[in-house]
Amino acid sequence: MLLPEPKILISEGFSLIGISTEMSFAENKTGQLWQKFIPLKMSILGKKQIDLFSVEVYKDLSFFSNFNPTANFTKWAAIRKEEVEKVPSEFEILEIPKGKYAIFNYKGSSSEAPQFYQRIFQQWLPSSGFLLDNRPHLAIMGEKYKNNDPTSEEKIWIPIQ
Repeated sequence: MLLPEPKILISEGFSLIGISTEMSFAENKTGQLWQKFIPLKMSILGKKQIDLFSVEVYKDLSFFSNFNPTANFTKWAAIRKEEVEKVPSEFEILEIPKGKYAIFNYKGSSSEAPQFYQRIFQQWLPSSGFLLDNRPHLAIMGEKYKNNDPTSEEKIWIPIQ
């Protein structure tokens, strides 16, 4: 399956607020993170439709060159800071620095996402002329996102240089 060609964007940087946890791909805690985050988000924003951000912060690029499924990284469930007037005490702030991103449109269920990411890192990136950059990786889940639905859509942001 071919990857759709990504949009290349230079982001000015922005602030997110949310909660985070340390995890590995072998010990995936994504479900628990979102189960804790959604009620907090609902308590401050109600059912207002806003973009949700799933963010991975890796210590350095060796995470990818020497991939180990038990290596830890920090996973965030977040929203844009500008969506709220006052940051709730349960939330932390995550600064997304300015930089270039390859933005892929992903359509499919979350169970098929690992194969999509694998194609980005093993096929697209090596032939793209870009290098991976050491900044947060983002998945932005907007109005077309439907949890575990094959028609779900989200934007995958891969930091590049």
